[in-house]
Amino acid sequence: MTGTAAIHYRVECADRHAHLFAVTLTIESPSALQRVSLPVWIPGSYLVREFAKNLQNLRATQGRRKLPLTQLDKHSWQTGCAPDKPLVLRYEVCAYDHSVRTAWLDAGRGFFNGTSLCLQVDGHADAPHAMEIVAPTPVAGEARWRCATALPPLKVDAHGFGQYLASGYDELADSPVEMGAFWSADFVAGGVPHRFVVAGAPPSFDGERLIADTQAICETQMRFWHGSNVGRVGKRGGGKPPHDRYVFMLNAVDDGYGGLEHRHSTALICTRHDLPQRAAKKQPEGYTTLLGLISHEYFHTWNVKRLRPAEFARYDYSQENYTQLLWFFEGFTSYYDDLLLRRAGRIDDATYLRLVNKTLNQVQQAPGRHVQSVAEASFDAWVKYYRQDEQTANQTISYYTKGALVALCLDLTLRREGKGTLDDVMRLLWTRSDGGPIDEDAIAAALATVGRRAYAAELAQWVHSAEELPLSELLRAHGVAALDDPAQRAQALGLRVAETQGSVQVKMVLRGSAAEKAGFSANDEWIGIELPAVKGLAAQAWRLSKLDDLALYLGDQKKVTAIVARDKRLLRLPMALPTGATTWRLFAQDAAKLSAWLA
Repeated sequence: MTGTAAIHYRVECADRHAHLFAVTLTIESPSALQRVSLPVWIPGSYLVREFAKNLQNLRATQGRRKLPLTQLDKHSWQTGCAPDKPLVLRYEVCAYDHSVRTAWLDAGRGFFNGTSLCLQVDGHADAPHAMEIVAPTPVAGEARWRCATALPPLKVDAHGFGQYLASGYDELADSPVEMGAFWSADFVAGGVPHRFVVAGAPPSFDGERLIADTQAICETQMRFWHGSNVGRVGKRGGGKPPHDRYVFMLNAVDDGYGGLEHRHSTALICTRHDLPQRAAKKQPEGYTTLLGLISHEYFHTWNVKRLRPAEFARYDYSQENYTQLLWFFEGFTSYYDDLLLRRAGRIDDATYLRLVNKTLNQVQQAPGRHVQSVAEASFDAWVKYYRQDEQTANQTISYYTKGALVALCLDLTLRREGKGTLDDVMRLLWTRSDGGPIDEDAIAAALATVGRRAYAAELAQWVHSAEELPLSELLRAHGVAALDDPAQRAQALGLRVAETQGSVQVKMVLRGSAAEKAGFSANDEWIGIELPAVKGLAAQAWRLSKLDDLALYLGDQKKVTAIVARDKRLLRLPMALPTGATTWRLFAQDAAKLSAWLA
């Protein structure tokens, strides 16, 4: 097998109870001083995660000769060896992370990304990389494991275990592997074979419903990018999709949500309650969220995995890779994920507006939108978005949600001016770049071509400044009106809280809010309130078990003294109660105008 590729990995489930993968890396023609390294991050998740912390017992040999290894830094090693003999490295990786970004192994399931298990061989990144995935030894009474990955197979058994071949390290790193006794089904969309595997599904799981909905989403997105004759035209950038296979890998757990895009696959996680259920008259509300996640990650097949920031033309796995364009690649994908659910007939207009409404209020309720532009938020993802804390909402804005609203504003502006749509812009970017790297100048040029005017002013205001977006005006022009609804109690006070076991724990205090002015701090426990004597009533003090208790105790009081515990000290915080705090509620005012946008 080592003769098939210059680089070969053998991956074994060394000890499922200890969560240990064993990896044997064979380098056919090493350098005299051969350097290897493990990535510090995984593309699509912009945080240095230090995967090397899980690597242990690294050893090097040539034939029977043991070679010394020198660790060069936190994630790379070097050994001196004879260049004319294969170099073999053996090591273990502890896999105990349920997320889609790293690796997991136990008695019931295995999963890994190449960035977590596969050392990169310096000087050989573009050489073919072979991987042999070994089936674990069956345990009596255990269902037989299967293996799923989008890697091209060389020689695999009926259960998917065996030998695979990647064109280089990038493809290997971009092809996660799922193992276990999972549910699996296949379908074809746009002439492309797709596979959907689900781990952890309960007996009520409706696989047929999931496949039907996912197929509709995939076909809708292929038509979006390539037209109605998708799969029939040979020219790239025309009617032929950029992928010839695709694998959805979904892990259903008790509590979790997220996804990570790859060129020919995606790894997803959701709660079991979000899965479609057989014979259910109404599917769980979370199922719509799951479909939106599926739509989001599949849209990335074009927008970020092929179309991508020029800075990502070649990944550097050793450090942060900065770009100011995540507002486009993540934000515009977030705009289209739910919009294409609507076009695929998976949701109706009212549901779509509720989803837009949620995004809009998430942005409006983040004081950080006045502090940071969405371009700056993209660049700062490495230190802010993926490292959220008590001050995140006050100092940054999400490039997902704000970026989605920028896309909405550009789409509705183009439609109002009658020259084209954002759909046309996306397809033009695809054809002009041949599905490759782009920069902001390319985006501006595509907008100018479709809209027949420059959009520099809009990009400067909406992307590169912290000014408000003209949402109300543009929505109204497309048949959507906004009502001011009373804000929920926590939002009106400027708090984000957790209510558990009769306790109100303050998680975040929003900038400029009544709570901040009163002196609340993150990590306070709000114990109770004191009310002054008024209208013949004596002064009172009440214990709080949830914020909704305030409606019972406050009446028409305008001031209150909050009793909080901070670092075991009891504090009394006089607070003026806000009045007139509102949030937006969108509704369809002109069905014809709305249909012209959403159809």
